[in-house]
Amino acid sequence: MKKRTLGKSGLEVSAIGLGCMGLSFGYGPAADKADATRLLHRAIELGVTFFDTAEVYGPFTNEELLGEALAPFRDKVVIATKFGFEKAQAGVGLDSRPENIRSVAEASLKRLKTDRIDLFYQHRVDPNVPIEDVAGTISELIKEGKVKYFGLSEAGAQTIRRAHAVQPVTALQSEYSLWWREPETETFPTLEELGIGFVPFSPLGRGFLTGAINESTNFASDDFRNTLPRFAEENRKANQAVVEQLQAFAQKKNATSAQVALAWVLAQKPWIVPIPGTTKISRLEENLGAASLELTADDLREINEVFSQIEVKGARYPEQFQKNIGR
Repeated sequence: MKKRTLGKSGLEVSAIGLGCMGLSFGYGPAADKADATRLLHRAIELGVTFFDTAEVYGPFTNEELLGEALAPFRDKVVIATKFGFEKAQAGVGLDSRPENIRSVAEASLKRLKTDRIDLFYQHRVDPNVPIEDVAGTISELIKEGKVKYFGLSEAGAQTIRRAHAVQPVTALQSEYSLWWREPETETFPTLEELGIGFVPFSPLGRGFLTGAINESTNFASDDFRNTLPRFAEENRKANQAVVEQLQAFAQKKNATSAQVALAWVLAQKPWIVPIPGTTKISRLEENLGAASLELTADDLREINEVFSQIEVKGARYPEQFQKNIGR
């Protein structure tokens, strides 16, 4: 597995990481613990060194899973987790008060069975707490050795700048893929200027870009894609054009749609490290194959030309979620 460095921080990780949320939360029933552990161990065998979790994934169960499964490999892996939701519940509210950040850090350290959090993200920007206070608290935790690097998730350019002025930001995590390219306009130039890495979640469009989802797909009752406008049945039908074009291109490259979608993300900037998630070892192996798929300048030009003509239907989030984005 190739390695990449997140911005100018010096934090080196595998070129493709593993988003672990779906093992416990968000996409239907949690995976069987033994199966999830096997998947995590297989990822390590294949060279993955970057694992992403959060206290709200479960809540708590995802961190506990990683803590146990990754314990034998602790010094060989980078574990990222997150703070910032009230009572560790994504639907309750935001809470980035310094005392809550510290409380979450202590609890996460215990669940992860570790003495340091490698990368600690603010999960969403809290409008009630100045970002300078958040960055200052992380700076203190770094001095104490409990945290190594500071990250933000879904933050806007001005928030990134203000935070970075207090405590250098190592990475921004936000959604980015062939069907969600908004970060390119304002976020990428800011990250490049400041030397901050980018960690795209949902680089496969929450599974849609793999071709495994269509308008007749039935999601589990607790799959949060049921709440996303982009995954409404009529929008899934309209957006099949995206998948069809991706499949046609993948065929020419003797690759899968997922591999092309991930290779495209990797080709955008050398400081981008996507974190696709999966519960299946076969999908994990397929996704990681993207690290060795080279897209030429002509390939990238062709993909951009084709996709610029497709209008993706449906909002990324419902309105109540979108208000927490990009402050």
